[in-house]
Amino acid sequence: MLSGKTEGQTGIGKLFKLLLVCIIKLTLICGCTSLHMESSLKEANEYSAQGSYLVSLDKYEQILEKYPETGDRVLFEMGLIHVHPGNWQRNERKSREYFQKIIQDYPKSEYHRASEMMIAHIDAMTVKEKEIATHQAQMHALQNELKRRDGEMAFLNQRISALEQELKSKVYPVQDGPADKIVIEKKARRLTLMTGGQILRQYKIALGGNPEGPKERQGDNKTPEGTYVINSRNHDSRYHLSLRISYPNDKDKKRARELGVCPGGDIMIHGIKNGLSHVGESHALVDWTRGCIAVTDEEIEEIDKLAPLGTVVEIRP
Repeated sequence: MLSGKTEGQTGIGKLFKLLLVCIIKLTLICGCTSLHMESSLKEANEYSAQGSYLVSLDKYEQILEKYPETGDRVLFEMGLIHVHPGNWQRNERKSREYFQKIIQDYPKSEYHRASEMMIAHIDAMTVKEKEIATHQAQMHALQNELKRRDGEMAFLNQRISALEQELKSKVYPVQDGPADKIVIEKKARRLTLMTGGQILRQYKIALGGNPEGPKERQGDNKTPEGTYVINSRNHDSRYHLSLRISYPNDKDKKRARELGVCPGGDIMIHGIKNGLSHVGESHALVDWTRGCIAVTDEEIEEIDKLAPLGTVVEIRP
């Protein structure tokens, strides 16, 4: 009996020892596997930190194949690499697929909530990038349109200048003068030198900043309407050169008395303000004087030569 019991106990002991050895082996194997897996993950992460994104992705693919239990973590890391700002081969669509796979295949993963947030961020970023692309396209189209119109304007200005020169040479034959009358048409913004009833010269003009109606009082920025004469000239004017008009006449003074105001004075035909002569004919695009009649510096020099003192000045509405 003793012998049988001893043999049974010995068999159980051997089995227990065998199981213990197996457990120890499995523990060592699992521990070794875990260490190798962590080492591989660390290596892949270091490649990503160094900017070697393609190498890092390849390492993560190998880890996923060899250690499927790390799937959620590896997929999350790969998703981050595909939207990393420094990755010039970034792929938002691929990144979204990785995060979506975590949500679907790993519902209890600690990366589940973070994956949802990343998908929301990618979607918002995609919408923003589309808006930016649309705005850039619109801006590019507007810039092209502006360039086209600038080209058209330059061509039209050249054409207008050529036509004006042609018109002047054909319609208004050059004469030496002198002029016996100056006609100023406010609405047409035109000054005409006349001699013997014939047109001698014509010029574009700028008027006072408040051009409608006759001048009534000092400071109203209006250009007078009526008949006057050139009564003096100033070759040292702040506006290159100026010819003084005999405003106010008797009619102007009477109107001012009736209104109880000062009629003002110092109405001139003059050039462009000193230092700004380079604007040339473009000065006439706006009414910029305080009631005077403005032409270019070259034109006032010509008018000064052709219109002696006493020349009649008729200013029409």
